[in-house]
Amino acid sequence: MSLSSRVKAGLRKWTISMAGADLEARLEATRPPGEFGVDPFGYDPDYALSAVAPLVWLYKHYFRVECHGLAKVPPGRVFLIPNHSGQLPFDGAMIGIAMLIEALPPRGVRTMVEKWVATLPYVSTTYSRVGSIVGTPDNCRRLLLLDQAVLAFPEGMKAITKPYAERYQLQPFGLGFMRLALETGTPIVPVGVVGAEEQAPAVVDLKGVARVLGLPSLPVTPWGVPLPLPVKYHLHFGDPLSFQGSPD
Repeated sequence: MSLSSRVKAGLRKWTISMAGADLEARLEATRPPGEFGVDPFGYDPDYALSAVAPLVWLYKHYFRVECHGLAKVPPGRVFLIPNHSGQLPFDGAMIGIAMLIEALPPRGVRTMVEKWVATLPYVSTTYSRVGSIVGTPDNCRRLLLLDQAVLAFPEGMKAITKPYAERYQLQPFGLGFMRLALETGTPIVPVGVVGAEEQAPAVVDLKGVARVLGLPSLPVTPWGVPLPLPVKYHLHFGDPLSFQGSPD
């Protein structure tokens, strides 16, 4: 067995030991239909079984996530719309893990990410194989019409890089998710994330340096880099909201 195969097998074993023996069946339930079991965007449940091991560890032992109202998420197409914070997008990852290892039935969440993520080597491939997708309206529309659970942060980068003094203050929303919800008849489940605001408090955003490096922002924490503190997460899933009217 090659080194990569041994590493992959070890990660699969680690994931199952933390998330439970039924995780393989849960992931299998999220497998896209088709001959190869991989959707056009690259989501691969077999790859995800190994790749999510560190995220499951963070969920169980580091952030010690507690979910409230998870049963409110309806079957079929749905928009998960959370508040956003924390410099690095662990909040989205924890919502995805909650939907995978705790929801009944399990759901594979398709997370909308910023366009610049697709330019990152290795990271972009990993993101697509575990279900993330560049957040364009067309990508999102196609996933909703396939009855997927789509997670989007309408506050965008403004929220994830805000200074600590503005914690728990929602930033202005983009309206693209509402247009798509009206267009596709998709219910919206609001998700309140408590805890991520404290994981990496930013004292300053070095925007000039970020532009030189080709990054959207460069927030600096008291310890320099945005590595998260072991704060406790609470995820609050609200009642699904349905809207009618013209998307225009």
